[in-house]
Amino acid sequence: MKRNVAVAILATGFAYAAYAQDPATTQVTTNFKDTVSVKPDTTYWQKSVTGGINFNQASFSNWTGGGVNSVAIGGILAGRALYEKGKTSWDNTADLQLGFITQGGRTRKAADQLILISVVGHKIAPHWDLFASGTFNTFFAPGYRYDKLPAGAEDFKVSNFFSPAQLTLAWGVAYKPSDEFSLRISPFAPRFTFLADDAVRFREGTGGIIIPDKGAKAYGVEAGKSVRSEWLALQLQAALNKKLGENVSLTARYQLYANYETLDAIDHRVDILLTAKLNRYLSTTLGLIALYDKDFYDGLQLQQSLGIGLIYNASTFRKK
Repeated sequence: MKRNVAVAILATGFAYAAYAQDPATTQVTTNFKDTVSVKPDTTYWQKSVTGGINFNQASFSNWTGGGVNSVAIGGILAGRALYEKGKTSWDNTADLQLGFITQGGRTRKAADQLILISVVGHKIAPHWDLFASGTFNTFFAPGYRYDKLPAGAEDFKVSNFFSPAQLTLAWGVAYKPSDEFSLRISPFAPRFTFLADDAVRFREGTGGIIIPDKGAKAYGVEAGKSVRSEWLALQLQAALNKKLGENVSLTARYQLYANYETLDAIDHRVDILLTAKLNRYLSTTLGLIALYDKDFYDGLQLQQSLGIGLIYNASTFRKK
């Protein structure tokens, strides 16, 4: 009996060793033209990550044309993890950016965003899901204004980590014709805006001069409060993750948010990130963020970034 058990254990060990060495147990995923061998994913997950570091520098010495020494560095990280089994899916994305520029001995923030999105769906028809989602966004580092300041002031902090931050929960129906595109409509989407740092509160004086005022309303959050709750609202989200070519990829997202009580002040946000790989290690990235939210600013806000630097890209998404 003991001999049979020993034989069975040895047989299992040899089978496992053979399986581990079998080339058929590996699959190939592409990093543009590069190939990486990985173990097959049996957990129903598909994953991708794109990261880049951009660096720019300029210096002058006795340069008659004039100029200011400067150094700029920025990082971008975009990740996605998609779980699919039967009629159930769970799609998670993260878009992170942070950059600084030092010019004339002063360091300022050049780019900053932290966005996390998680969506659980259940298929009810081909390309149609019922879903529940959560969207969170804030900043990594303090942000400052340098114009229209009181006499003697060099800067004023207008944002910080969790100041503001927004968490939106949504339920509705989604149209997903492919893994690359999705459109989600949520007739019920409560949103919570957080403000953890009262130092970012201010009011505008004569000529638009900033006057620090901890009793002022900021980002829609009333004075004396740290949270604003919007319970009855509509949210529409569209997302596109697409390879435009062998070395070019596009990530785009649009979000509309409409509070039923203030339909004359609908919020819109567009995020676009275009990545083009120059060679195995270098890439160029173009980022654009457009935001219209009257609680933040009574006008259109734009953030654009362009950089060349190191990139890493890997994906286990299956082609369909």
